[in-house]
Amino acid sequence: MKMTHKLMAVLVFFILSILTTGCVDDNKKPAAEAQKEEAKGGSSDAINHSLLRVMEKRGLTQNDVIRAAKTYLPTGGRDEFVVFSSGGQSGQVIVYGVPSMKILKYIAVFTPEPWQGYGYDEDSKKILQQGNIRGKEITWGDTHHPALSETDGKYDGKWLAINDKANPRVAIIDLADFGTKQIVVNPVFKSDHGGAFFTQNSEWIIEAAQYGAPFDNNYHPIEEYKETYRGGVTMWKFDPKIGRINEKASYTIEMPPYMQDLSDAGKSVSHGWAFTNSFNTEMYTGGIEVGMPPNEAGMSRYDTDFLHVYNWEKLAKLAKDPKNIKIINDHKVITMEVAVANDALFLIPEPKSPHGVDVSPDGEYITVCGKLDTHASVYKWSKIKALIDAKEFIGKDPYGIPILDMKKSLHGQVELGLGPLHSQYSNVDGEIYTSLYVDSQVVKWNYKDLKVLDKENVHYNIGHLAGMEGKSADPQGKYIIALNKLSIDRFQNVGPLHPQNHQLIDVSGKTMDLLYDMPIPLGEPHQAVAIRAEKLHPHVRYPMGTNTKTGKIHKGKTLAGQERIERDGKNVTVYATMVRSHINPERITVNKGDTVTMHLTNLERAQDENHGFTVDIYNIHASLEPGETSTVKFVTDMEGVFPYYCTEFCSALHLEMMGYLMVKDPNKTYKSAKKLKMQSMTKEELEAEYKKTVATNDATDAVIQSVVKFLKENSFDKHKVVADLVTDAFDQYGQIKAQKELSDKSYKAGDVEKAILYENMIWQLMVKTADVGIRAKDTLVHLVATKQNPAAMRGEVAFNEGGCSGCHVVGKVSSGPDLTGVLARHENGEQWVKDFILDPEKKYHEEYVKGMIDYFKLKMPNQNMSENEANDIIEYFKWIDENAKLF
Repeated sequence: MKMTHKLMAVLVFFILSILTTGCVDDNKKPAAEAQKEEAKGGSSDAINHSLLRVMEKRGLTQNDVIRAAKTYLPTGGRDEFVVFSSGGQSGQVIVYGVPSMKILKYIAVFTPEPWQGYGYDEDSKKILQQGNIRGKEITWGDTHHPALSETDGKYDGKWLAINDKANPRVAIIDLADFGTKQIVVNPVFKSDHGGAFFTQNSEWIIEAAQYGAPFDNNYHPIEEYKETYRGGVTMWKFDPKIGRINEKASYTIEMPPYMQDLSDAGKSVSHGWAFTNSFNTEMYTGGIEVGMPPNEAGMSRYDTDFLHVYNWEKLAKLAKDPKNIKIINDHKVITMEVAVANDALFLIPEPKSPHGVDVSPDGEYITVCGKLDTHASVYKWSKIKALIDAKEFIGKDPYGIPILDMKKSLHGQVELGLGPLHSQYSNVDGEIYTSLYVDSQVVKWNYKDLKVLDKENVHYNIGHLAGMEGKSADPQGKYIIALNKLSIDRFQNVGPLHPQNHQLIDVSGKTMDLLYDMPIPLGEPHQAVAIRAEKLHPHVRYPMGTNTKTGKIHKGKTLAGQERIERDGKNVTVYATMVRSHINPERITVNKGDTVTMHLTNLERAQDENHGFTVDIYNIHASLEPGETSTVKFVTDMEGVFPYYCTEFCSALHLEMMGYLMVKDPNKTYKSAKKLKMQSMTKEELEAEYKKTVATNDATDAVIQSVVKFLKENSFDKHKVVADLVTDAFDQYGQIKAQKELSDKSYKAGDVEKAILYENMIWQLMVKTADVGIRAKDTLVHLVATKQNPAAMRGEVAFNEGGCSGCHVVGKVSSGPDLTGVLARHENGEQWVKDFILDPEKKYHEEYVKGMIDYFKLKMPNQNMSENEANDIIEYFKWIDENAKLF
């Protein structure tokens, strides 16, 4: 594995701390003390001294350095886990890696997002319009609970669902491209909080109502709260093969207006059932304005609230029979009476004001925490099921729902601390982690033995926790993330609106260890879920012409040579392509008042070669990934000239990747401006430039062919990462033939200037080919060459980071001499090269060096390498010589 200086230093110091202190768990040992102990140990390694100086200067302890090493991600490295966090009022989803805590992406969901063109191109507008409610456009969302699709209760990495609390909606995100594909509006709820939660094979998604409200859309006075206001749980039918909710096959379970909260689906032994907790079983409705105590007083008066236990599998079958349902707002609702009559809905008392229900990996234990209780309550499914089967109830609620005895349903309770909220499971049997909002702590405890094992302070007022697959049937342990509501003094002050704080905690040891504070710049991030990165397999490109919102081929797919402008009355349709570094067509002339529809196809096949598109002033934007076709539509309501351009910096000629939309008024007469007389090149000058350009292309092609020869000789196709790069390279190279035919045709017709332009286009394609091809060659070299020792690895890093590669290209002469074989060019070559690296000025007078300076017109500068770096570079040169045939 490639190891950088920093990581090496950390590891060396880690060993040093063990040798000098006997342990690495001393949080308070300052750098100065550590330095004294290091000196006693007799080590004189320069890396250790350098690290100690940094520690002393920054006031770091040994544990600070160790924690940094645990979260450090080397350049080009990958995280073990990927986290999907709600973006709260942004209406988005935040994606970041663990343990690095580096933000990777914001996924646009319920709100427009310009960079991705979401809400600005026609296809994404259609998705946002799915979220309109009663004909009203909704331009914001409050994302709350993301959920990952499951197979046998384990996360499968295919789909992500998330709800919008402010406007009761659920969105589906495809993890093949991290894009939102569907938004569904709950037709009977007026708000939700407890969504979204998958059942164990992703057959259904659970969404619970939050605040009780009438299911219909009519006015009902608050005095009729108990009679006409309702809560409920919607079971959205989900097809995990295509990743879409089937609204017609979905149904809602009517429940009392108890303000249902969070939910969890049963697993394994409890599969087919689900659990939703609630608050305000008092059914209090406040009324400060009329002299009543506020909601917070009346809604927390009782000692307990209710956990709803329901058999969604049985209810799904009942919902297929019209006799068992009511149709409200064109949606199926199973009444409480039907659910109770069919033994499918029950209540169990739970600690008051609960805010979370969590089913254990085996489905046997259900943990509930009440915000106003210091205990966690652990229910046991086998006890609950036995009470249901025996019809052993302690009574019914006012709506006739049977109530199970709390004590007989419990496995037990354990006192955790103040304000217990949410839980995540460990990979160790019986272990669970729970957040304590008031105490600002994470507590580790055993839900089987009912014993507290450890506590860790966090900063501050923690809400949810995110374990590594911690709500699945296969929790991974290793880390817990505290999603804290406040950051107060943790970060640089950026004004009264502070970032929120996600804190990474190492739970792999006997005690928990807080590793990292991560500011979240979008608020309020409510809940997060984490999955092993190896389970995610997103695209790097699309099949050419894909409509990424539907997954099908776009009706506007346009290939090279198919670009055109079609007019039908006042409707103008443009079929355009984008590829480094041009947009085709480059000139579009329309009339004022026309409706312009532009279908844009990104012809790139190279990975990460995205293009953006906008027309100045017209408030449109499209983001096009390789192979994607997208559509923008606008009315040309302003006369004038409007540049359009690629908004994604995609190549050296990015600024030239543009064109003009020219809008004329059909009712006006335009006078032509007097043309300037421009001096043109002579025939002889044009001929000379043409020949020079062709010669440059021939030389460039020779380089490409040498790279191709190397790749074939070293079986590049056996290495997928190289083969993908080669495919990208030849996607570019394959376009040269058509351009050459156009060049030859123009040259034969006597239009030398146009032929030169086509030859320049050929050169652009060759440069793109060579760029990717050389990357493929470099990658292949490291795959087939002998393995580098650690010193050679460090030497390559020093060579590149120290600027040496700016003049020296291994394997050929560039701005400086080829360094292959440099150690054999001088007597005592290793020492000579080392001395030259450390102090090049001292050798400027030597005849050999003077000759190099005269030839290259450059002097090697002093890069201020350390002696250790120079030694490592020597080892890198030895590795080059050992593999000289590859360069």
